[in-house]
Amino acid sequence: MTARTEESQAPDLLYSEAEEDLRAAVRSLLDARCDAPAVIARTESATPYEPELWKALATGIGAAGLLVPEKLGGQGAGHREAAVVLEELGRSVAPVPYLTSSVVATRTLLALGGQDGPVAALLTELATGRRTAVLVVPFSAAAPDTGTPLAALDGTLGPIADAAAADVLLVPTADGLYAVDADTTGVAVEPLVALDLTRPLATVTLSGATGTRLADAGTAREAVRAGLLSGAGLLASEQLGIAEWCLTETVGYTRERHQFNRPVGSFQSLKHRMAQLWLEVVSARAAARNAADALATGSPDAPLAVAVAQAYCSKAAVHAAEECVQLHGGIGMTWEHPAHLYLKRAKADSIAYGTAGRHRETVAELMELPAP
Repeated sequence: MTARTEESQAPDLLYSEAEEDLRAAVRSLLDARCDAPAVIARTESATPYEPELWKALATGIGAAGLLVPEKLGGQGAGHREAAVVLEELGRSVAPVPYLTSSVVATRTLLALGGQDGPVAALLTELATGRRTAVLVVPFSAAAPDTGTPLAALDGTLGPIADAAAADVLLVPTADGLYAVDADTTGVAVEPLVALDLTRPLATVTLSGATGTRLADAGTAREAVRAGLLSGAGLLASEQLGIAEWCLTETVGYTRERHQFNRPVGSFQSLKHRMAQLWLEVVSARAAARNAADALATGSPDAPLAVAVAQAYCSKAAVHAAEECVQLHGGIGMTWEHPAHLYLKRAKADSIAYGTAGRHRETVAELMELPAP
């Protein structure tokens, strides 16, 4: 984890050598096992997840345990390193439960403060990639400062991202936080038709299910808030990865595509559009890196940094994906080209862990400014 002295006020947003090495390892893995044709083929099948890819990422590279201390089987790194992984996962729209399990669920458990007992045991399993977990909070509406706990281990919640791939469900209730095995009696996970097929959604129905109580209601509430804050903050890095891929692919295509015996990228109007995209991507990188750094250092300004990052990066990713589809012309409209995967992921991400509008309201509240 990158540390700063108390006297330093400005965060170091540059990537460290270790972070670049991690990026290279993740990108190499994804290039080999998660290229566009493979992702498209899996989204059109009944099994969008790739177990061997997840095993290589979580266990081989050790990405699943980046947030977990070494004494619990993790890497003892932090949010900056996890953000680098999510940038690369965004660039490849990889169908793996990294954000939901290795960030949100893991951070929720870490916030409980348990160094032994069931919390520590579960963290060790998540860090080593043996199991995955999801926080049973609606993916499309759960801003960091909100939550809809069940009254007990009975009821239906959704949509829950990656619930179909989870081994453990972390269920917030009025009585506290429970860990419920996904295959136990009284648990039903029903897939939903999702816009983004690379991150499947499902409803979770509990009917008299039993689980292990991990924390009381007050502790659970703060832990869930911490998990959602990390999820929203690092989702900005995934959105950055989406926007970077879209810009790179669009620039490359417009250099190769010719009309009137000239590359279409030489036309002034398209130059302006791509220049605007570049400015948005650079700004998104600054916002996403600032959020990751604030979370990594435990900055008191982390909620503000996360809200700013989400308010900006979600719009930037959607705009980049829309321009990618349009500037690819006819080929960009086909199912064979991966542009539609990035547009769908960007659109789905734009309402995950709070909409941009909700995060702008948070910025206004934190800065004591009147919201529109």
